[in-house]
Amino acid sequence: MGAEKDWTGNGASVYAVLGASSHSADARAPDDYYATEPKAMELLLAEERFAPVVWECACGEGHLSRVLEAHGHEVVSTDLVYRGYGRQEAVDFLKAEGGFDGDIITNPPYKYALEFVRKALRIVQPGRKVAMFLKLQFLEGKGRKRFFLENPPKTVYVSSSRLGCAKNGDFVKMPSSAVAYAWFVWEKGFAGEPVIRWIN
Repeated sequence: MGAEKDWTGNGASVYAVLGASSHSADARAPDDYYATEPKAMELLLAEERFAPVVWECACGEGHLSRVLEAHGHEVVSTDLVYRGYGRQEAVDFLKAEGGFDGDIITNPPYKYALEFVRKALRIVQPGRKVAMFLKLQFLEGKGRKRFFLENPPKTVYVSSSRLGCAKNGDFVKMPSSAVAYAWFVWEKGFAGEPVIRWIN
């Protein structure tokens, strides 16, 4: 099954027309870098337990990695672009080889979100978890429906209050979020029905 990229819009997208505050007519951030509000990770860790070793494969400036480390996890922090945190060498997660004996947690670049989830599930060991911070609309789409039927998430944690992602990691200039997010958590080998829960 081929990879399915998500449409990300442009300056004339419906988000700009509707005036949604987190989607302006400005160009997308380079390399689709939108840093995740650290509170999002705190909320997830209040609900889920993860392996001692975690790979944050789109770590940016370490907003999620730092929270994981503060909770006692050993974190492998990598990114396509070094932004002053984690391993200095560039790591293209989608091209990385080999397996990983731990859990994978990240906010992937949205246009490659499905590819990130596929890759993560392929390289973790049975029973390990993959947690992705994604727009709630990731549930939509015929291609993703096929993927979900074959690879159901174990739990989807919907953020009932808006959490933010800051363009280029600039939380000072981050507007109020107009986007609904959720943590999608897979456990490799799980074959039951997903559970939807609400956080914050």
